[in-house]
Amino acid sequence: MKESRWMELPRIVAVGGGVIQDLPEICSRLHLEGRALIITGPHTRNVMAKAIEDLLEPEGYRPEILICTASRLEEVDRAENAARESGAGFLIGAGGGRSIDIAKLASLKADLPYISIPTAASHDGICSSQASLTVNGEATSVRAQSPLAIVADSKIISQAPARLLAAGCGDIISNFTAILDWQLAHRMRDEEFSEYASALSAMTAQMITERAADIRPGLEESARIVIKALISSGVAMSIAGSSRPASGSEHKFAHAVNKIAPGRALHGELCGLGSIIMMYLHGGDWKMIQRALEKVGAPTSAAQIGLEPETVISALVRAHEIRPERYTILDSGLNQMAAARAAHWLVTPPTTLGVLRTVCSATPGSICSGLKARKKS
Repeated sequence: MKESRWMELPRIVAVGGGVIQDLPEICSRLHLEGRALIITGPHTRNVMAKAIEDLLEPEGYRPEILICTASRLEEVDRAENAARESGAGFLIGAGGGRSIDIAKLASLKADLPYISIPTAASHDGICSSQASLTVNGEATSVRAQSPLAIVADSKIISQAPARLLAAGCGDIISNFTAILDWQLAHRMRDEEFSEYASALSAMTAQMITERAADIRPGLEESARIVIKALISSGVAMSIAGSSRPASGSEHKFAHAVNKIAPGRALHGELCGLGSIIMMYLHGGDWKMIQRALEKVGAPTSAAQIGLEPETVISALVRAHEIRPERYTILDSGLNQMAAARAAHWLVTPPTTLGVLRTVCSATPGSICSGLKARKKS
């Protein structure tokens, strides 16, 4: 018999223009007491944290603001200590992925609830119980807790840079390949698989691809579409008890790129690009993913985010080293030639052919002969 597992889901989800004004009532309905510790970043303090402070101060929550600058365990410890020293009754993660991830982990360690208040629809961490942190120089997914409530003000989120909205779409669209990897791990490694979580994750990806033409920067309706999809994706992870429904080989590729060439692109952008390649490797409709990313304004080629072909190929070869316990289609290990062929879909043909020639010069004749025959056909 499989052991039982708790499923954590938010009690209140508020999405819409101006819902930030409902925060005091939400706190009251959740019977939250004590000081509110608001965890935010240097760029979102004036955008959101100050507004939250002004809303909660008259209601007796005596809010305190803590600025965090990096997704590291040291910042989580600092937030936990601040919560204990101030006698906080609950935490609020206000801002982007970093602030929310720190809040969800610090609240878990301090045994306190937290509320998620995103300022951009750029990631699915606004709802999930997983947090992304840099540990020993590597991006790591850490088990945390789900928010007690999510307050996603579409008016504020729609004013975020267009690139962030497109990145959020990329993160959601990548669910397609994450699910394929999960199914593969279930067949090849007998990994536990949830049909319900898988179906929910696929539905969110389908939602974005079907509405891709309607998603435009600066529009509240576009922000609402993406927010709802991100929340559904987070719920799928909570149901599964892991990030499996939304994180597979495309995420490994994204983390590998960040190790080789850090800071070149947003997480969701790299996951979207990775999904094009991974869908190709799975033998699926990679062009569908490419078209959807293009419609929402996300990058569909390495050149658009300044990635060299060699970086893409190296990331594909090394991606299986990321989270080796998570089996994906990359985990048999791509050689240079296979990686170069797959990278064809992200780099311009002339550049790809040049890279392939370079690889071929150091590759056994039988493989190169096969490639040349494939090219002629």
